[in-house]
Amino acid sequence: MTTTAVRVRGLTKRYGDVQAVGGIDLDIHAGEVFAILGPNGAGKSTTVEILEGYRRRDSGEVSVLGADPGRPTRAWRSRIGVVLQTAGDMTEATVRETVRHFAGFYPDARDPDEVIEQVGLAEKAGRRIRELSGGQRRRVDVALGVIGRPELLFLDEPTTGFDPEARRRFWDLIRGLAHQGTTIVLTTHYLDEVEALADRVAVIAKGRIVAEGEPATLGGRATAEATVGWAGGSVETDAPTRAVLELSERFGGEVPELTVTRPSLEDTYLRLVEG
Repeated sequence: MTTTAVRVRGLTKRYGDVQAVGGIDLDIHAGEVFAILGPNGAGKSTTVEILEGYRRRDSGEVSVLGADPGRPTRAWRSRIGVVLQTAGDMTEATVRETVRHFAGFYPDARDPDEVIEQVGLAEKAGRRIRELSGGQRRRVDVALGVIGRPELLFLDEPTTGFDPEARRRFWDLIRGLAHQGTTIVLTTHYLDEVEALADRVAVIAKGRIVAEGEPATLGGRATAEATVGWAGGSVETDAPTRAVLELSERFGGEVPELTVTRPSLEDTYLRLVEG
């Protein structure tokens, strides 16, 4: 039986005359990586901030790890990890000092040196935060988000500024956390990151969820027409295998420069938010 880590019903939030969130229903299962996508101003950040307990809702029911985030307790916050899009830091402390300091706030923290290694900062552990590049500071933010072994981890644009190697290492860390049972809520503009990590995705536009599902099937992606291309032409079809066989007969075997593609996650996402 699947346990629900986050349950939302009829969530609304207004800022004056602007309705940022217009009645969202959402279920996030324990142990899954759940991505929330949406353009700027769609209500994505407001929704996540309400789940984190940093913003009050106007109406609706919200349960996060069995508690109302509108009335957060210290014990509840110790079960939550948050990696914000922008965060302050202890600029005069070293990386190791900072991570060890935050580890002291949690009853069962991860090993600080292990976390520093996993975010790709082992060689910078003795450097002061103010001496790091923007991307390296971002890795410190991630380390602080995971140091407390959170049951639920919110990641807001976590790999901004990461080089490809560090990004892949971070993906391995997230997969490992999910395998251990950590529920992860991810917001990112990197759709390849969503395909690599997310079990399910919700797309928010104009304060409402317009699509929800697995990345491979989101918005009818798996059954959308495919484009079969070859040297000198292309055709869109819902029967790509038949089209390839017909081309093979036409060309007497091998089809020059043959390609078969379905809409990418980016194509599907843009269609959903623009529609």
